[in-house]
Amino acid sequence: MTGLALYSHPACREHLAGTSHVEHPGRLDAVIDAVSTAFPAHPWNPAPRATRAQLLRVHDDALLARVLDTTPDPGSGPLALDADTFLDHGSAEAALRAAGAGIAAVDALLAGEARRAFCAVRPPGHHATGSTAMGFCLFNNIAIAAAHACDRHRLQRVAIVDFDVHHGNGTGAIFHGDPRVMYLSTHQQGLYPGTGASDERGVGNIANRPLPAGTGSDGFRAAWREHLLPVLDTFRPQLLLVSAGFDADARDPLANLRLVPDDFGWLTAKLVAIADRHGGGRALSMLEGGYDLDALRDGSVAHVRALAATDTTDA
Repeated sequence: MTGLALYSHPACREHLAGTSHVEHPGRLDAVIDAVSTAFPAHPWNPAPRATRAQLLRVHDDALLARVLDTTPDPGSGPLALDADTFLDHGSAEAALRAAGAGIAAVDALLAGEARRAFCAVRPPGHHATGSTAMGFCLFNNIAIAAAHACDRHRLQRVAIVDFDVHHGNGTGAIFHGDPRVMYLSTHQQGLYPGTGASDERGVGNIANRPLPAGTGSDGFRAAWREHLLPVLDTFRPQLLLVSAGFDADARDPLANLRLVPDDFGWLTAKLVAIADRHGGGRALSMLEGGYDLDALRDGSVAHVRALAATDTTDA
């Protein structure tokens, strides 16, 4: 068994949303470069393509057809699905590889081939609902991974932790009525997409903690320490999945939380300690947002360093 497995694919660079879009291939380059420099002994595994059957566990036929079978006009640039979300010639392959990374990582963890995994992929996923691509997201990568763990591997307690600054409305909606999957999120209150109220409970499997603009390290850590981590610990996840967005960093241009990279490392250490207690240490993280390249580099390294740790007794 290796401690840490890394997944990505060159196709994830080929999704283009326009020359001035904040969700661009340079984001992925920054993360891969930073993680590769910090962890040179860990090679990158090529992400396979997700199959249509795997995607259909959480998405409907119409969305698959829209993303996979639409050919953008080569003379008109990327095709807008909404004001923020676009399809280009490389988008379908990128989306298949992004979703496939999570599936491959779940299989590796549950086969005992690795203990933790980090998937550096794009486009991100947590805004995509069962029927709609939105918020830069085409398919919901983390939801596809969770559904694969439940349906293929018969797990009954899978947790998704989301610390992206934007609420993962798609993930919450997909699992709103599925008690096998718990979804926990901190996010900036009132920010896109405007969901994630603290009174949203699902079937007892949804826990949101919206944070006011300007919240820094103390408020973020208190939200997890006092509210969300105890809920997660009580759930006793057999597998822990993380939607790892680094746009709550104070440097990010799209939001107004005031976190520093060490906050992501702190939370990750707490999460892997819970994974060690209840799930054989199995924890899988997938890249979501983050739009300042320096913040992405610093946050991803702090996150992966804590993810890769083998001694969590003091976490």
